[in-house]
Amino acid sequence: MNEIVSTKEILSQIFYIRGQKVMLDLHLAALYGVETRALKQQVRRNSDRFPEDFMFELSKSEWTELITNCDNLGAYKFSPSLPFAFTEHGIAMLSSVLNSSHAVSINISIIRAFIKMRNLLNENNELKIRLDELETKYDRQFKIIFDAVRRLIGTGKKGSKPIGFIKNP
Repeated sequence: MNEIVSTKEILSQIFYIRGQKVMLDLHLAALYGVETRALKQQVRRNSDRFPEDFMFELSKSEWTELITNCDNLGAYKFSPSLPFAFTEHGIAMLSSVLNSSHAVSINISIIRAFIKMRNLLNENNELKIRLDELETKYDRQFKIIFDAVRRLIGTGKKGSKPIGFIKNP
């Protein structure tokens, strides 16, 4: 099955805000082919479907920080209104609010991108755990070598005499 929108495009529009992975209303509106104003209007009309863990409005400081750190906001950064941020669950709820087959298809692509991101993060976490185990194992082995080298050069124990001649003043 061909995806309507590439996973790469979607992943580039996912941000980490307030400890959650979210997409902004402006990007979602573009994907759905509707005006941002219309998307926000539908969300406001159905606010009972969007609790705080599904959708929230960015604060002025969050929006300013996002504009400062991200290059892919284009002309949206000059918008006078603060954007809505939708979590994965909020995005799933959008298809019921927008009520079109195109919205459902886009949502499927977006949810698949979130799943792919979650799988990649899990794989990276498993790799990190394995690297930590290896580092711990080899740190112990290298510690023995470093301790032996320190003893040989005389820096391992306090009070040991340096090797060589001492120049008298």
